Amino acid sequence: MIPTMLLFGLVFGRWWKTCLAVGTVGWPLLLWLDNIVESPIEIFGAAGLAALNTVVGVAIHQSLLHLFRWLRKNRRTPDQAAA
Repeated sequence: MIPTMLLFGLVFGRWWKTCLAVGTVGWPLLLWLDNIVESPIEIFGAAGLAALNTVVGVAIHQSLLHLFRWLRKNRRTPDQAAA
């Protein structure tokens, strides 16, 4: 579960709100459809862990996105800096 939801957050982290909603609902639904979890407590636990792991993936994605934007902004040529 952990690598799956981390990868999901890393890949779709650009759309973080949708990603978190789909990860939080989708993973427990998948587990329930495969009869892996049955009780509501297990479903809520799976949803909480899915949300937590997706948040970590999204946070990594967003951090890298901001880092690349910051690096690109600071790579001005001398002609652009003088203007």
